[in-house]
Amino acid sequence: MSGAEDLVVLLDDAGRPIGEAPREQVHGTDTPLHLAFSCYLFDPDGRLLLTRRALTKRSWPGVWTNSCCGHPRPGEAPAQAVARRVADELGLTVRGLRLVLPEFRYQAVDASGVVENELCPVWVGTVEGLVKPDPNEVMEADWVDWATVVTLAAGAPGLLSPWSAEQVPQLAAQLGEVGVA
Repeated sequence: MSGAEDLVVLLDDAGRPIGEAPREQVHGTDTPLHLAFSCYLFDPDGRLLLTRRALTKRSWPGVWTNSCCGHPRPGEAPAQAVARRVADELGLTVRGLRLVLPEFRYQAVDASGVVENELCPVWVGTVEGLVKPDPNEVMEADWVDWATVVTLAAGAPGLLSPWSAEQVPQLAAQLGEVGVA
């Protein structure tokens, strides 16, 4: 991927675009607010695809998290960005994609000092087929009952990425404890 393709959208405190920057230069110890997304993918049985971040990831390596995360490129439609990353990271085609938490925003600092500072709308969708994770992004993936994930986020949030630990209770309030099918 050329550098021009791997740009993120920088935002002001009100969430308005103010510029763009290379993704690799944005995530550090002084990360500016930028646009991202999280996606939660369910199978036809209502199970959630949890993924474990590759050990080579710059932030939160080896941590269990939601199905897929990423950054829309400048000018890219958000739903298109989600579908692109799901295909790239997991080898899946998403269906029934819908925005559930449009204004989710968080900041977190990992053990190495890398800061996440994102306006991160949360999407849900369904997928079928064999998960084929990109090993540079995902070291492990597992289908888990949604109710188990809700319980995990409530009782042991440190076992999930900080954004997932915050997103799951909000999603449960929207989706219920059985998720989506």
